[in-house]
Amino acid sequence: MIRRLFYLSLGAFLSMWVMRKLQALHPHHVARKTVHNAAGMLEQVRDFTSDALGEAAGREIELRARFGLDKPDHID
Repeated sequence: MIRRLFYLSLGAFLSMWVMRKLQALHPHHVARKTVHNAAGMLEQVRDFTSDALGEAAGREIELRARFGLDKPDHID
């Protein structure tokens, strides 16, 4: 009797697990997940480029100040 109850609950658990996995493969779910991941990746790329451009601008200002390139040339 206990063995039957065990196999009955194991079968119910496995069938629920398989149903959830199959629902995750539904085209609408896959499309939604792909769009969400692409939006997240785009946000990461924007953050990275913003940080990189900010650091590059800061470094350019530092180098121009060090080598005196920020002073205008006066031609008389």
